[in-house]
Amino acid sequence: MDETDRRIVVATQSGLPLVARPYHVLAEQLGLTEEDLMARLQRLLDCGAIRRIGAVPNHYALGYKANGMTVWDVDDERLGELGPRVGALDFVSHCYRRPRHLPDWRYNLFAMVHGRDRDEVSAKAEQIANLLGDACRSHEILYSSRILKKTGLRF
Repeated sequence: MDETDRRIVVATQSGLPLVARPYHVLAEQLGLTEEDLMARLQRLLDCGAIRRIGAVPNHYALGYKANGMTVWDVDDERLGELGPRVGALDFVSHCYRRPRHLPDWRYNLFAMVHGRDRDEVSAKAEQIANLLGDACRSHEILYSSRILKKTGLRF
């Protein structure tokens, strides 16, 4: 990573400009061509210096006020098959496997679900339960109680 790459990371770490052509504006600010900026961003992605470039919508502003981390006690032998199917559901924003901490915590599959209210989240959790079928022994929904600012590493 050279100094220009570092300047690109610093300029983008809080988000892209909210304009029709954000890469054009960013390139102008950095004294680069849009093509050079795009090539550098692709290289940073390819080498793993940055993980992704993506939109992060504010689900609260979009009307999704209920946020439930659904936690599932799924048969370990079937988790490799069922976890990706849960993660592929269009209403699951992220899904991952976590170790159990017995006897206090038996859940090994986590899936974040957003809804306009708790009833909507519960209905979506029921869809996950139906997908998991008898491979799931139990589940809970852990609702968010406050909004935490989510940011990655900053230069």
